[in-house]
Amino acid sequence: MNHSTDYDIIVVGAGHAGVEAALAAARLGRRTLCVTLSLDNIAMMPCNPSVGGPGKSHLVREIDALGGEMGVAADRASIQRRLLNTGKGPAVHALRMQADKFLYQRIMKETLENTPHLDVRQLLVTELLSEETEDGRRVTGIRCETGEQITARAVILATGTYLRGRIILGETIYDGGPNGQRPAMQLSDSLRALGLKIMRFKTGTPARVDARTVDFSRTQVQEGEENAPPFSFMTEKMPREQVRCWLTYTNAATHEVIRVNLHRAPMANGVIEGIGPRYCPSVETKIARFPDKERHQLFLEPEGLHTNELYVQGMSTSLPTDVQEEFLRTIAGLEHARIMRPGYAIEYDCFDPLGLEPSLAVKGVAGLYSCGQANGTSGYEEAAAQGLIAGINAAREAAGEEPLILGRSDGYIGVLIDDLVTKGTEEPYRMMTSRAEYRLILRQDNADLRLTPVGREIGLVSDARWAKFTAKRDAIEAALHLLETTKLTPDAATEGRLADAGLLPLRTPMNLAALLRREGSYDVLSALFDLPILADDVKEEVEITVRYDGYIRKQREQIARMERLERRRIPEEIDYAAITSLRLEAQEKLAAVRPHSIGQASRISGVSPADVSMLLVYLEKARREA
Repeated sequence: MNHSTDYDIIVVGAGHAGVEAALAAARLGRRTLCVTLSLDNIAMMPCNPSVGGPGKSHLVREIDALGGEMGVAADRASIQRRLLNTGKGPAVHALRMQADKFLYQRIMKETLENTPHLDVRQLLVTELLSEETEDGRRVTGIRCETGEQITARAVILATGTYLRGRIILGETIYDGGPNGQRPAMQLSDSLRALGLKIMRFKTGTPARVDARTVDFSRTQVQEGEENAPPFSFMTEKMPREQVRCWLTYTNAATHEVIRVNLHRAPMANGVIEGIGPRYCPSVETKIARFPDKERHQLFLEPEGLHTNELYVQGMSTSLPTDVQEEFLRTIAGLEHARIMRPGYAIEYDCFDPLGLEPSLAVKGVAGLYSCGQANGTSGYEEAAAQGLIAGINAAREAAGEEPLILGRSDGYIGVLIDDLVTKGTEEPYRMMTSRAEYRLILRQDNADLRLTPVGREIGLVSDARWAKFTAKRDAIEAALHLLETTKLTPDAATEGRLADAGLLPLRTPMNLAALLRREGSYDVLSALFDLPILADDVKEEVEITVRYDGYIRKQREQIARMERLERRRIPEEIDYAAITSLRLEAQEKLAAVRPHSIGQASRISGVSPADVSMLLVYLEKARREA
């Protein structure tokens, strides 16, 4: 082989999934090539210029805890940040940041280009190369439109929305990728030839309007929060400058314009074939689906510090440009707004994730991995999380090591991947806190405590990150130990202190942890009993751990019960059709997914508890006979 075109790993695509995959593989010492349709659009944000939100911020924090890059770049490119859901419990607290999308791209491009063991090239991939071996088919590299062939031991597909991409803007339809990019029209055929099941999904984006033409006095100001935390556990200081966002609403006039023109909406007239996202629908879908709703909120979000483009969050559409102009003029503040880029829909090919292993390896094709929107997800954060895991596992396979599999109790990344490979998806998948059954334990604030040791073990966590993590972990443990071992008695001195602070009397002896659980503020107890001053992140962990101790214990008991089912392995060669006590639907679903454990089998849609019981009986009988 020609060494100049021989890599351990090739990553196809340089969006949010591809960037994390390439960085992870290269940082683990594998010689890696990342190919992209355009070097100018690495880590592009073709949709909203933001990172995070409910469920998604948990993913970003976990990516960062494992040694990924999204949180670091988002912090550096941040132009506004807010902590959401603070009126609810810590399980659903979520950080959301507006980013300067152009700065975010530049940061990620610089990071890729200056990472050892990593090459970046602008190429259009037309075919996957593979060969038949004694163990089955194995991927061997890629062929590009120029005819160039590049070999590799593993290939990671991070193709986003580019596979047979089709842009739809009213009656205007053409082949294309996001934001005017080229589509990849031939690669889908190569994937089908390898036996991958291809689905057709759709997503969209709203218009961008010129900020100079918006009357902000008719909107509600949305300020950032100076005290909102960073995404990365390594970020010491956030950019001081924060821009404003604005809130406005659709109204009856807006809805009437859209209703009158629904016959021109591609989603209604049959032009769009792909399935769109349930939780981020187009505005015309909202109007058709919720005819009684009087208004829908819209956020006006700056695309960056050095542009006049505003993103109209909440108004994704594929209606013709003239209709977009007409309905925008009915909205408070946008009466004279000029469109700089119209909204559009994009249809694209993606893979059925039921054809993936929990490692994100493609079943039946050794050395092939898939991640990101190509697996049927939506969102930058979901893509980046998958990219990180695919990059780690491709690198580990190249080194002859076992894959990293995160479980549902390990993190939102584990929930995301398990949902995809176990349940599949019939629409673009979006992460939400409600999908995580152990969300009190899987909080965004403790992602480092959960996953940084994992990142250290696999080799992605630097010495500097590890030193910072261990200092925080030790400080938390010391503070909790102090609270548990410091006993209080209801003597006159103690009761007097509590009374002076406006706190209830003790009545019975208790430790400081019990008092903190009752009162809820470490700072109050620190002032009363001369406790050590804690850093904000340490104090947050201490307060949550103490306050929710009983609930956390119950959730850990639930996890222990489920882990017993996860440890009950299912032989790969099992013939489900031979288990006649299983319902036919269960036989078919189990055969399609081929779960690795009883726990995974129990989560498959269409497999009932009774089916799981029958499967357990069958496995126990087979074990005894063996």
